[in-house]
Amino acid sequence: MARDTGAQCKQCRREGQKLFLKGERCLTDKCGVERRSYPPGEHGRGRQKQSEYRVQLREKQKARRYYGVLEKQFHGYYVKASRQPGITGENLLALLECRLDNVLVRLGFGASRRQARQLVRHGHWTVNGRRVNIPSYQVKPGDVIAIAAGSPATQVVRDATELTGQIPAWLQADHESLTAKVLRRPERREVAAPVQEQLIVELYSK
Repeated sequence: MARDTGAQCKQCRREGQKLFLKGERCLTDKCGVERRSYPPGEHGRGRQKQSEYRVQLREKQKARRYYGVLEKQFHGYYVKASRQPGITGENLLALLECRLDNVLVRLGFGASRRQARQLVRHGHWTVNGRRVNIPSYQVKPGDVIAIAAGSPATQVVRDATELTGQIPAWLQADHESLTAKVLRRPERREVAAPVQEQLIVELYSK
């Protein structure tokens, strides 16, 4: 399965803000954006022309990196979102938010999306009692998520819950039993992603 193996701190520096790709490290002084707030590369400190296309492209790249999705898959999400009723940008964010790896992070069961993705790939989570090892699995309202019985990753998950902030209203979590339930589809105001989805729609609409 294709995945992004690039340096994560460089991705945050390229976008000029924290995308919280490395979990707890992003909250410390070791964060790449805190240490070097300019983009990586030889010309990182140079002046860059801010064209309309550049702004739109950077927004799309930011969303891709935030959710840990590669280009072809991200475009597939856009096509699917454009075919659904409603606002395309909001549909796109809802699809990305409902990925199993992202849901685990929102619930506090993963310190970062890369960690959550690995836990899913290794079969440590079940949905409605069935083991799921696909990080992009789309959860639906009513789905019950739980750690697999006897999973050796239980302590890793409990450590991740200590970093948890507020859990979105569309999710319900029990950190004692490490179980959760999807209550409904997320609304735009409940999506904490630092993304202006309309710029992405404008980019793909050209």
